[in-house]
Formats: sequence, C-alpha cells, structure tokens
Amino acid sequence: ALTFSCYHRYRFLAKDRICEWLVEAIENARRCLSFDVWAWVFMPDHVHLVIRPRQAEYNIAMIRRFIKEPVARNAIAYLRDNAPEWLKNLERNRGQRKEYVFWQSGGGYDRNILQGETLLKIIDYVHENPVRKGFVTRAMDWKWSSAAWFVMNEDIPLMPDPIPPDWLEQTKLGP
Repeated sequence: ALTFSCYHRYRFLAKDRICEWLVEAIENARRCLSFDVWAWVFMPDHVHLVIRPRQAEYNIAMIRRFIKEPVARNAIAYLRDNAPEWLKNLERNRGQRKEYVFWQSGGGYDRNILQGETLLKIIDYVHENPVRKGFVTRAMDWKWSSAAWFVMNEDIPLMPDPIPPDWLEQTKLGP
C-alpha cells in the first residue's frame, strides 16, 4: 500500500483535472511497470493506492516516480499559465536553483501486505477515508475511490485489477 501527500497538505486533489491527471499517470505506470491496482482513494490532500507488482523484482521508488512526476509537471504548468501567483507557495530553493514542489518530499508511507486478511482491512481503511473525514456518509459515494466498484461493480475513473482468489481464500475462517 502506498500513501503520499500534496506539498504542505495543500488540497490540490480537490480539483477534478488533477485527479484525472493522476488517473492517467497511474494507468501509464501500471502498463509500463507491470503492477496491479487493487484499491485506491484520492483525498483532497493525499492518495492511498493498494498495488501489487506482477514481477518478483520491482522498484517501488520508480513506481511512485512514474505516478507522481507527470502529475506534478502538469499541475505546475497549469499554475504557471492560469494562476502564476500561486507558484510562490510551491517554491523551494535547492542551492542556487529554485524549484517548484507539488508532492511532499520523501517516499510517503508504504506498507507491504502479506496476508489476505490484512489486505481486506487495508482496503476498508482506504475506502473509509472520505467517510472518516466527513466528505460522504457512504464510501461508495466518493467519486475518487474504488469503493463503488467493490460495492456495486460500478464503472469508476480507475478500474481495479482483480484480486487473485488465493489472496481472498486466506481470509476464510475455520477448516
């Protein structure tokens, strides 16, 4: 599971255009770097993704970079053209160079999931984020989440990959 936040917890992901860029970046990264997306939610200031690399060897930092960099480039270019006064809020000096930061620095919070029961708990936690924050009363009503697909098999902006049955069989109780 990956969690990463907008710089200074700015609520950039409250804008549909940025969420759409994020969907495109995840779709591209999923194709190029061979991973499944099992569940997700975009909150106004952070992202939760439950992913599973399809290969035994993978580079999680590269996956994060493939997802985050295009969104940051698009957002900063958009601000430069449409709200240049906002760029000063994203400015950071690195030596003599000025840069603009869209995502909070660092890797965010990553967690390896090794058991089906843990996977289901994480998916529930991810989906319940908008409910806990008071944005909706039912997780499936949050547009930028995979919850509606899990509950009603509805089309959503970023379709999850199927979870292999062996992961779900681990959650059954009893013999």
